[in-house]
Amino acid sequence: MRRAQTPPPSAPPPPSPAASDEAKSTATTLPNLSREDRRQVRERSPISAMVVHETVREEGEHELTRSPDALAWSGLAAGLSMGFSLVGQGLLWAYLPATAWRPLIASLGYSLGFVFVVLGRQQLFTENTLTVMLPLLAHPNQRTLLRLARLWAIVLATNLLGALCFAALVAHTGIFQPVVNRAFLAIGQAALHGGFGLTLLRAIFAGWLIALMIWLLPAAQTARVHIIIILTYIISLGGFAHSIAGSVEVLYVVNAGAAPWTAYLGFIIPTLLGNIIGGVSLVAALNFAQVSSEKG
Repeated sequence: MRRAQTPPPSAPPPPSPAASDEAKSTATTLPNLSREDRRQVRERSPISAMVVHETVREEGEHELTRSPDALAWSGLAAGLSMGFSLVGQGLLWAYLPATAWRPLIASLGYSLGFVFVVLGRQQLFTENTLTVMLPLLAHPNQRTLLRLARLWAIVLATNLLGALCFAALVAHTGIFQPVVNRAFLAIGQAALHGGFGLTLLRAIFAGWLIALMIWLLPAAQTARVHIIIILTYIISLGGFAHSIAGSVEVLYVVNAGAAPWTAYLGFIIPTLLGNIIGGVSLVAALNFAQVSSEKG
């Protein structure tokens, strides 16, 4: 019996004219890069939003596991460090001429406390409206919520304690010249201008910018200091309300006897609410939604 012969394999269909033209176009437009060239391209490509998200989320996971003592000491250090935002801005304000452009220069001093806090890895409440919110959005359970509430309570309380200690020390001692103290007073009184709604709106913008700063830092590499200075400079120049830096300013006014304690309460309540709204909803939630959509 004769074995059936296997038909020869059919030849692949010839490429269509459009595909052929596309291949020729790609071959002629793409550069012929070496392996080393392609490695350099990868190194210079910006990191993706998902990488930024995971960097910030993992940092938040670490912060949620820290002991209460570590959080408290770090939060106290941050509250004290934020006092140098008032000092930096006040010194520039005091010694610059009273011109229309004085705020453009003096506002640079406001960034000083934020540089100390961020580069010193100290716990600042407004940073944690983003950092520790991402673990909660990724794992929305009671355990993560309780850990977040514990961190927020400890960090906020110690930040405000540090701000109070710094403001009281500066107000009740002769560390600075009278001209500088007058500048501190003017800065603090400016922070008190505006009712509940206006302060809330200003605080939303401040919380938004601080959370954006934290989101940008993983991709900033050597430009970290520039990112901190630029965004916090805008907060100062725009008159936006920051709960900790603003607390130093207003508490100085209170300790100097130029405003009652009720004025501080009228400042801190809408400012805290606005900072949380700006950091959580406008940055944490939106960027988490962006990354979740990519995963999906």
